[in-house]
Amino acid sequence: MSRFADEVIAEAQRRSPGRPVVCASGLSPSGPIHLGNLREVMTPHLVADEIRRRGHEVVHLISWDDYDRFRKVPAGIDASWAEHIGKPLTAVPAPPGSRFPNWAEHFKAAMIDSLAELGVEYRGISQTEMYTSGAYREQILLAMRERHRIDAILDRYRTKGRTAAPKANAKLDADEAAAAAEAAAGSGAADEDDGGAGSGYYPYKPYCGSCGKDTTTVTAYDDETTAMTYVCADGFTETVLLSEFDRGKLVWKVDWPMRWAYEGVHFEPSGVDHSSPGSSFVVGGQIVTEIFGGEQPIGPMYAFVGITGMAKMSSSRGAVPTPADAMAIMEAPLLRWMYARRRPNQSFKVAFDAEIQRLYDEWDALEGKIAAGTAAPADVSAHDRAVRTAAVTLPRTPVPIAYRTLASIVDITTGHDEQTLRILRDIDPQRPVTDLAQVRPRLDKAQTWVTTQLPAEARTQVLAEPDKELLASLDDDQRESLRLLAAGLDDHWSLEGLTTLVYGVPKVMAGLPPDTKPTQELKVAQRSFFVLVYRLLIGKETGPRLPTLLLAVGADRIRTLIGG
Repeated sequence: MSRFADEVIAEAQRRSPGRPVVCASGLSPSGPIHLGNLREVMTPHLVADEIRRRGHEVVHLISWDDYDRFRKVPAGIDASWAEHIGKPLTAVPAPPGSRFPNWAEHFKAAMIDSLAELGVEYRGISQTEMYTSGAYREQILLAMRERHRIDAILDRYRTKGRTAAPKANAKLDADEAAAAAEAAAGSGAADEDDGGAGSGYYPYKPYCGSCGKDTTTVTAYDDETTAMTYVCADGFTETVLLSEFDRGKLVWKVDWPMRWAYEGVHFEPSGVDHSSPGSSFVVGGQIVTEIFGGEQPIGPMYAFVGITGMAKMSSSRGAVPTPADAMAIMEAPLLRWMYARRRPNQSFKVAFDAEIQRLYDEWDALEGKIAAGTAAPADVSAHDRAVRTAAVTLPRTPVPIAYRTLASIVDITTGHDEQTLRILRDIDPQRPVTDLAQVRPRLDKAQTWVTTQLPAEARTQVLAEPDKELLASLDDDQRESLRLLAAGLDDHWSLEGLTTLVYGVPKVMAGLPPDTKPTQELKVAQRSFFVLVYRLLIGKETGPRLPTLLLAVGADRIRTLIGG
């Protein structure tokens, strides 16, 4: 982000010296605003924050595209909402049971809360308010006067057809390749309505005075008087003075560059699908210069964000993870880190499966390196951007017990606070956890992950009674290994101690010292021993990390279940 900050500061000083740097994002509350949309915000946020840290005045604008048309009823919403297709999002009723006045406000609310939790500082702009207040009237009249020139610019691209969008990076997995193919096939940007119609080209789309929808066609416009006549698909027609009319908007390929000029935007990234030939960003660069007298912002392409096993997300499909969903299972600094550690053109996935445990291990290892002064400068910088902004330091867990350990504990205890605290106290007797507040909010995130993401078949259930049949079938070596385990519990009762014990038993059985480096043969013996203990404790051959499981079960119950 430092390089972008350098470029944006220099560009702002060239264009508008002495004025604030302007970074921009746009979000459409047409449905759940998902983790892919979040990159539209996080990229300019991180650049704006870097600029702010350097002492420059900067504003991050987020345009809520709430005056866009309602295009499709998302999955899970009653089909009767289809009667509102074509209306502005702020004119569509909110989903059933919502406390918000309309569709747009309902879906904006969750994102607003998430942005606050993520520490994103911004100024929100409602496009409904801007258009209906007449704020853009001068720009609309200009666009209508210059409609033939706009049409000529657009016409340069209309014959290009669908052209493949540039790849986000050189290595795409199957899901990402499918997402890129979707973009190349005209998933939105290159195929949007650009204002062309049989009656001529008009870059303005009125919402019907009868049905409230944008199923309208402008049939005539007088540059002198601004008299505009339109007809709706429902048969309604009227003539209005555009100089006084505020119930409509510019088509997207004209609207976006108009806003760049109006707001003086210096930096605004765009997705892969907006960067293909003929798409909004490419065409907008010419329209903003030739029509509105502005300049196109610095606009790096950002790559797709996916979920493990899921292709490019689309809010019109419904049931896609949102920032709030992610922060239910991970702390805000970790989610920020996922965006901050990569260049915008690098795609990545947010893990909702067991991969989240590996991600937390990586995060904890990085924090250890930073504390030791051995982390690479780029990693230190990404971490710093994750844990704080120029204005605030985000809340973090005081005692960061490994996420996988916390998940195992809440899985085994089913979230029982007293049992959880007992186990946490025993993890490191030298520095015991004495209050669950010390491991929050990470503990709560791990508990939510277990209850919402861990499959039922993967949950851990400690046996109520010893498996007498299995115990009776054991040979002498197996009984001796269990005896050694039971005998060593008290002297090794900590996470580190039990780890040493369970890995050491097979070594002792082989006549070797407990600190012997494992050979391949020893690893096989250790695996066989682990399987035996798992079967006796939980009736499965695998489970949570064995030392964590032993801590959770307790020494007395372990001895009972293993026949010791």
